[in-house]
Amino acid sequence: MEQYIRFIVVSGVLGATHVEIEQHLEMGRKLLAAGQLAEALSHYHYAVEGDSKNYLTYYKRAAVFLAMGKSKSALPDLTRAIQLKPDFLAARLQRGNILLKQGNTQDAREDFETVVRKIHTTDLTSLSPQLSPWDPESRELRADCYIRLGDPRKAIHDLTPTTQLRNDNRAAFLKLSILHYSLGEHQESLGHVRECLKLDQDDKDCLSHYKQVKKLSKQLDSAEEHIEEARYQEAIVKYESVMRREPNVPYYTNKANERICFCLVKNKMTAKAIDLCSEAHQRDPRNINILRDRAEAFILNQDYEKAVEDYQEAREFDMENNEIREGLERAQKLLKLSRKRDYYKILGVNRSANKQEIIKAYRKLAQQWHPDNFREEAKKKEAEKRFIDIASAKEVLTDPEKRQKFDSGEDPLDPESQQGGGGGQGGQGRPFHFNPFESGGNYHFKFNH
Repeated sequence: MEQYIRFIVVSGVLGATHVEIEQHLEMGRKLLAAGQLAEALSHYHYAVEGDSKNYLTYYKRAAVFLAMGKSKSALPDLTRAIQLKPDFLAARLQRGNILLKQGNTQDAREDFETVVRKIHTTDLTSLSPQLSPWDPESRELRADCYIRLGDPRKAIHDLTPTTQLRNDNRAAFLKLSILHYSLGEHQESLGHVRECLKLDQDDKDCLSHYKQVKKLSKQLDSAEEHIEEARYQEAIVKYESVMRREPNVPYYTNKANERICFCLVKNKMTAKAIDLCSEAHQRDPRNINILRDRAEAFILNQDYEKAVEDYQEAREFDMENNEIREGLERAQKLLKLSRKRDYYKILGVNRSANKQEIIKAYRKLAQQWHPDNFREEAKKKEAEKRFIDIASAKEVLTDPEKRQKFDSGEDPLDPESQQGGGGGQGGQGRPFHFNPFESGGNYHFKFNH
């Protein structure tokens, strides 16, 4: 330590020559590497004073300030280094990082964009080796900027070759794994972190991240298996677990909400499905799967106008999607039918009602509206009309084939809905207002008054 001080004093008194400045820089580098930050900083002070036009001396002193956690002190040195050498990209990147942490997002963005633009437009082969296109540092520099600018795809593109350009580049494999993970690409994330562990199976950072990705990946795969097997409640539980595990990664939260929305519709939990699908839509407004599923929930709720609106919105985002096109056509048919006669509304049952629930509703309404219950001519005629509608609803909704046709937007009792008009076989072409009181009909009841 005494020889360091003596060297500094002599240099300061006699004036710094180029050789002495280089000695100060070398001593600073060694002390910095040894973790003796205060002593290293003293040497860099003298290097700056000895050559105030050398951008590297400012940059190196800034590095010591940063190592000491004094980013505010580093900022003027980085700015001075950039003033002396505007295309000094490493300094711009460091300054951008500091500005971003200070909340100065506009100036930080300008630094990052300058780095990206410079690397894109400059013939890298004509610059120093550190900016060569085949040198990993140039790619890592630009990748860091892309990450700061919120463009992980381009960062991945730049980082991927560095795993081959640099030996034992575990840091790149880990960063690639984290980037893929943030994009929801858990399989790719697993692949990269496994490459890191191949290089060193005891690497703590890679091992920790591997466990995290592996567990999440297992939950996602399990949830999708449940959906394939129509075990929708089990899938919901898995996706709820995913959201608890990764609440701060938007992709997984959005994906989980999307799939839970789908499962609720499949389970015909209409009200809950509409609420959750609406929340998911707010988070991810251009997701056509969420719009499709909410439309189906609206159909179950017999709210056909809203179903049409959701399908139309989804179609605006993807005009080529056949599933969305067919869903829109079906919702439009159902809306048109609902303005004529809706068999579900006639019986007062949900679209998810089973056959037993339909028959129970039919019997109750048929008993209530049987014409024999009314004496006044006007009321008897109204009851006859109601009774015919009730009987028609029961006929359609208890016949699987007819019900399927009605659910797809076609009234099996309406000749106008049938291709080729009326006259179809098997009762498909009967007039819309058939008479259930004619002989042969199964609509006679015995009422005990």
